[in-house]
Amino acid sequence: MSIWTDLSNVPFRLDFVAAGGVRTRALQVGEGELVLFLHGTSSHLEVFAPNVREFARAGFAAHAIDMRGHGYSDKATRNLEVPDYVAHVSDYLDAVGAERVHLVGESLGGWVAAWFASEHQDRVASLQLVSSGGTLAVPEVMARIRSTTELAANDPDPAYTRDRLAKLFFDPSRASEELVDVRYRIYHEPDFQAALHYLLCMQDMEVRQRNLLTPERMGRITAPTQIFWGRFNPMGAVPEAEGIHAAIADSRLTVFEECGHFPQLEYPERFNAESIAFLRSIGAGG
Repeated sequence: MSIWTDLSNVPFRLDFVAAGGVRTRALQVGEGELVLFLHGTSSHLEVFAPNVREFARAGFAAHAIDMRGHGYSDKATRNLEVPDYVAHVSDYLDAVGAERVHLVGESLGGWVAAWFASEHQDRVASLQLVSSGGTLAVPEVMARIRSTTELAANDPDPAYTRDRLAKLFFDPSRASEELVDVRYRIYHEPDFQAALHYLLCMQDMEVRQRNLLTPERMGRITAPTQIFWGRFNPMGAVPEAEGIHAAIADSRLTVFEECGHFPQLEYPERFNAESIAFLRSIGAGG
């Protein structure tokens, strides 16, 4: 996986966008209806490197951003909860002049995308949830996210960053050295390390509980929704995906076998084809 080889034969822009006062790193590829990709906790836009080109080729404007406090976007100065990320998404859409959007959110990004879709029905043309978080509060999973992230960020040995990523794949060898290196560099920025606890507040039970995606909230989602899940997702088993599917009226569920937390990275060709087919099925992209 290389963001540069994946984009070597298409025009793209990697820049910073002022979104509600937050300097936001954004990868922008293609023209057409906007598809906005949102990553997970302590992650960054490179986790969509194998995807954006194909969406651009299919006639969409594919944007992937470092969410507020993440990657190389402005660092957090306080705890960031789901409504804070939702406001950042709204500000980004305003900044790029997009009235409506197709949202693709992975993990925390799916949590944010679903919350956004429940609050801003008029702005969401479709919703794709990829191993989405937010419906459960499982202490063991929350503790693992906190401990592995803190260790990877605070220890200079790259092995801990590699381990943090590899555990999320069904086949650990799919965690490329470039992806590990990108994340290691981000994790070891002093400003990122100093603000990491603000990003991990969602692993505190009290904070998480008040941010959960309840069935009632998911029931307010009106956008056509595609749910992608890995059979061996270490962050949540398939019944969690089935619960999301049951709560969102106009939704469909696809489970990738021999797949962990990252369908879009572990099986990019299949993910791209099925994700774009979903958009076509609802009349998107002309």
